[in-house]
Formats: sequence, C-alpha cells, structure tokens
Amino acid sequence: MYGKTGLDILLPDDTTVIEPQFIPGLPDEKGAIISSIRNPIKSLPLREIVKTGHKVGISVCDITRPSPTSTVLPIVLQELSQIPNLDINIFIATGTHRENSPEELYDMLGSKEILEKFKVINHRSDTSNSLDFLGTTSNGIPIYLNSEWMTCDTKITLGFVEPHFFAGFSGGPKMIAPGLAGIDTIMELHGSEMIKHPNSRWGQTIGNPIHDSIREIATNFPSDFTLDVTINKNRSITSVFAGEMFSIHQEACEFVKNTAMQKVENLFDIVITTNNGYPLDMNLYQCVKGVSAAFEITKEFGSIVCAAECSDGIPNHGLFKEILTSRKSPSQLLEMIEDPSYNKQDQWQVQIQAQIQKTTDIYLKSDYLSNDEIYQAHLIPVENIETTINNLMSKYGGNPSICVLPEGPQTIPYI
Repeated sequence: MYGKTGLDILLPDDTTVIEPQFIPGLPDEKGAIISSIRNPIKSLPLREIVKTGHKVGISVCDITRPSPTSTVLPIVLQELSQIPNLDINIFIATGTHRENSPEELYDMLGSKEILEKFKVINHRSDTSNSLDFLGTTSNGIPIYLNSEWMTCDTKITLGFVEPHFFAGFSGGPKMIAPGLAGIDTIMELHGSEMIKHPNSRWGQTIGNPIHDSIREIATNFPSDFTLDVTINKNRSITSVFAGEMFSIHQEACEFVKNTAMQKVENLFDIVITTNNGYPLDMNLYQCVKGVSAAFEITKEFGSIVCAAECSDGIPNHGLFKEILTSRKSPSQLLEMIEDPSYNKQDQWQVQIQAQIQKTTDIYLKSDYLSNDEIYQAHLIPVENIETTINNLMSKYGGNPSICVLPEGPQTIPYI
C-alpha cells in the first residue's frame, strides 16, 4: 500500500510476505452496525440511553486514521433521529494533530448534509479556553478534556481498533484521551519515560503505563456508549462491537490480536514496510508506525526500507520536523529528549524513530520529500526500491533474509 495508487516491486522468490489474516468484509455492514447498536454488550440500546433534551457529543477519528466513519456515523445519527440536529455535536478527536480541512471532513464524515446539519468541532489540544481541568490521574497526570465535550449529557465514541505502537491498541478509551485531551495531558501520556517503558508496545494494554493511564481517564470521565469496528486491507468492516466501552474494546482487541498480529520464527536482515497507504502515509510523522512494526522483526544492524508517499510532507505543522532536524544524529536526539527538563509536543515520535536507529538503518521511498529533507530526517533516500534491495543484498552478502509488510502497521509481526 502506497499513497492512493500502490507501488509494484519485484523481489526474490524466497522473500517472506507477512499480512494480516484476511477477513472478508461483512456482507451487510449497515445491518451489522444497526444490530450491534440495538443489541449492545453490557449496555442499554443507544435509543434508550439518549433522551429528548439531551445534548449529544460524538467523538470520531481524524483524517490520520482509516476509520470507516462515513459508513458508521450516518447510521448512528439515524438511530438518534429523535434528537434535534442542533443538540448533536460531532467532535474530531485530533489529539495533537492539525485541524482537518473541510474537504477532509467531507471525505471522513460521508456527506455534505452532515456538515451542514450538525456542528462539527475540530478538537484543539493547545487552546486553553476550550479545555476543562478535571484533576489528576493516580500517577499525577493532569486531566484536561475538551470543554464542549464535557457539557454533553450523552457521550458516544466511534472508534477503529488496530494495534498501536506504544498504546497497545487504538480505539476505545483513546477516543477520549488523547483524542479529546489537552496538550498538558497528552505530553504526560507521551513522556519519554512512558515511551521507553518495555510494556509500551504493540498489542499490550494491561501493564502498559500509557494505556493504563488512558483507561483511568476514560473510567473517571466515561462515554455513555461506544462503537468500535475493525477493517481489512480493502477498508471493509470485518467486525462491529457496541456497548460499554471497556467490555467491547477488550473484545475488539482480542479479535485484532488474532488476525493482525502474526507470529514469525526468525528475524530478518531486510524488512520492507509501508504505512498502509493513504491516509496513513500522508506524512513522515505517521510513518514511524510502519517502521516500528518492521523493527519488531529486524535483526540487529539490519535495514528497514519504508515506502510512504508523504503527500503532507514531514509535516510542517506540529513540532516533529523541528525536533527531528534539531540535532545531527539519532543518538543526540535521544540524549536531548531523555533529559528530564526536555518537554515538547511530538517528541515521542522522534524518540521512537531514534530508538530504532540505534541498531537499524532506515531507508525511505517518498514521492513528495526531497533527498535533502529525507537526509535531514536522519533517513536514507530511495529512488528505486528494487535497486536499494539489490544493494543491501550485496552489503549483507550470502543470501540475506528479506521480509515484506505490504500493509505496514496493519500487520504486527512478533517472534
């Protein structure tokens, strides 16, 4: 998967290809969603929860997630037909990401009608007057959440569950924090000590200090109804879980763990990965996830080749680029970030990339970043993947082992 069109490459016959177990899309997505909403897990049906006169808030994924919101949201709104449109707010759970443009909102939400009929709010984590301070977690993390979200009488989250490189899995409680959290909350959740904890990893939630804190925030300030889905490589919905947040998120995580996490027997000299195409590979910031998935099965001093279009650049918004290019080497970046006095938005993504680069070379194929930009990001530019692989095979000598993750972080291999 590369951008919107894909990328064909020719590799040796003995190359290992690792993909998620393919699950066909549900034959009747709409029917499955309606059935789940009306027959939820450990919850009353949505229509019985939402009362006339209630102000309703719905948290949905932003453009950086391939969530099928355009399919799910209209059905949920249909189930809320008894509620006046003016009483329903749709929150884009951006976390620290940039606001989504009107064109992106149209693509995400599925229709111009939704944009016209309902109030759509791009969450801003850095705007203090739009946040409520709600105390601290048991480990001292300040809790700031979107003020308008907190005024809603009924809170609904629509999530998409996939493995997450340091929070275990996406979806569920992440639609509240970091999705609708303030920058001070997010900075603590993504602090350098939290990021480098051995349990802050793909597929682990319990005992993961980041997910434990996220779960605590959502427990104290819960949603009233949650709907999480999973998808296949065609972006078709493969399962739907609705009801009480933690019960359904646990079931969704188990489903994903059994389909998207693939056991392998050996590490590889060369791993080729993607970030699963558009919109996930819009920028280099997001593509650290695909690299992280590949790192799980890369030998020490091996090489990772990432194919990511990066149509949105490094990007220029946020602080990722500023931090990434502020030092001459990954080791210097780690030294800077792990200093207790250092605290900047987006440092976590730089930290993970730099940790990988302690033992691994990272190559990048991108049609939107110049060679100079790639070098400045401490990566090695690729003009042609096949040529790069041939050069790496010569470098390692003999018959080096090669693996491909065509769907990048949608497949998490593990030993």
